[in-house]
Amino acid sequence: MNKVLVFLAAFSFAVLAPVLGYSCTNYLVTKGASADGSTMITYAADSHVLYGELYHWPAGKWAPGTMMDVVEWDTGKFLGRIPQASETYNVVGNMNEYQVAIGETTYGGREELGQQEGALVDYGSLIYLALQRSKSAREAIKVMTELVAQYGYYSSGESFSIADPEEVWILEMIGKGNGEKGAVWVALMIPDGYVSGHANQARITTFPLDNNKSSLSSKNIKNIFNKGITCVYAEDVITFARKKGYITKEVKDSEFSFSDTYAPVDFGAARFSEIRVWSMFNKVNDQMRNYWEYVKGDIHHDAKTGYANNRMPLWVLPNHKITVTEMMDFMRDHLEGTELDMSKDLGAGPFGNPYRWRPLTFSVDGETYLNERATATQQTGFSFVAQMRSWLPREIGGIFWFSVDDAASTVYFPVYSSSTKVPSLFATGYGSMMNFVDDAGFWVFNQVTNFAYTRYNVIHPEIREKQIALEKEYVSQVAVQDAKALELIKTSSASAVDYLTNYSCTTGNELVMNWKKFYGYLFARYMDGNIKSTVEGQRNPKVEQPGYGEQWNRRMIQDNGENLKYRGKAH
Repeated sequence: MNKVLVFLAAFSFAVLAPVLGYSCTNYLVTKGASADGSTMITYAADSHVLYGELYHWPAGKWAPGTMMDVVEWDTGKFLGRIPQASETYNVVGNMNEYQVAIGETTYGGREELGQQEGALVDYGSLIYLALQRSKSAREAIKVMTELVAQYGYYSSGESFSIADPEEVWILEMIGKGNGEKGAVWVALMIPDGYVSGHANQARITTFPLDNNKSSLSSKNIKNIFNKGITCVYAEDVITFARKKGYITKEVKDSEFSFSDTYAPVDFGAARFSEIRVWSMFNKVNDQMRNYWEYVKGDIHHDAKTGYANNRMPLWVLPNHKITVTEMMDFMRDHLEGTELDMSKDLGAGPFGNPYRWRPLTFSVDGETYLNERATATQQTGFSFVAQMRSWLPREIGGIFWFSVDDAASTVYFPVYSSSTKVPSLFATGYGSMMNFVDDAGFWVFNQVTNFAYTRYNVIHPEIREKQIALEKEYVSQVAVQDAKALELIKTSSASAVDYLTNYSCTTGNELVMNWKKFYGYLFARYMDGNIKSTVEGQRNPKVEQPGYGEQWNRRMIQDNGENLKYRGKAH
């Protein structure tokens, strides 16, 4: 009897249409752009119905003829069965034992290309299949593109971050719609020393064609392992667009833009998506002010091609080397320091809350308005910083910095990607979106974060202080664990992996208990609008009642001053 691997449990991850959702953010850093020579990518899996948990697939060997079920990541829908690989690799979250890491953002693209009858592989399956079957970023690209060619592509347009200890790539893909199997796509390697990003808008524009020695089409995909190749694309990526009438005859092949053809940028894509890429670029490059009007939604178009011609570059040269803790903080941005700072306007309320409850747009008197969509958002299921370190053995080099819930109020803790188990309090199936478990990581972090939303300007600073301290401690611990594992691996690779697995699991579970206790402290200190402090030697705490603050008081008076005016005796 054939063994059947049930590929993925029925996770509820809703991909929202562009005007409704705008989920997920990825930042990419090459070796030459990082402070320690590691490669790094980030990913926030943002959805109002995604339960944050840490996935794990153990390594395995499979008999010939073994079949596996493919289940759509977003909905849990069974799509079909495909042959299992003869060998699969250990995967923790979105990173495997060979330090291959993959993230994604959905951009949708042309609506008619988003459905493909009979397709068996969705974007989530592509990620986790590639992680189980690939030893490098290049191999992951080969696996992913061959899978959709063979079995069809079930999803809409996607951007993928794909990295290993040496290289960082971006792969953008969109299906061919009904009537044709597979997808059109382009993959580009980020030049060493540069950083990139994508956030629900396709970003690859022009790319070198195969008359350039650095580029090849899918008909020669076997040559992707040639290190001189830095661009790979579907053989019909341009001819398919011409056949569908997406570009005019006047547009030369050399002028062809993938993004502008298959997912033209519009106001919403710039304002809700590109602005998140800009927020990271702006922290590391001094020229990004030049693109501020673009990311606010002011898009200019070329008269000949119709393409947007004032877009940001796909990658930029950073003005300093980037650390892993900076990568964590890039995920915590609310457009601070800009005119769109979410903590400053009326929507922030009296306590400077930099969040806006959905929907993303709303109408008043026939006019449509928007809520900003920043990188840090309330609906994050989980996020990570994947750090790949080429100077260490693969069992030690991969660190999957994992967190659940809103990145601004969470803590990233280290999980070695060789780990053969994950922390039980973050494990798949421990709680769910409609099943509250009081010591599950997702629920513990959500309790703290949602309490902070009630009075953000006084509660969040305490969260931030503890967040910084813990992440700094974890970075220091990793250096110690690396050294111990390096000693162990001299005599036994298995012993080193067991040691790192135990460290990762213990660290994750202890963090949840620490954060649960922290919630109790915050709740007791800040409940009922007060700020209470323990007074040594006294039973009762000191109580402060800061109220709403002068600025908000003035707004209340402006709105309803006559009714609020005190008419009794002065105190």
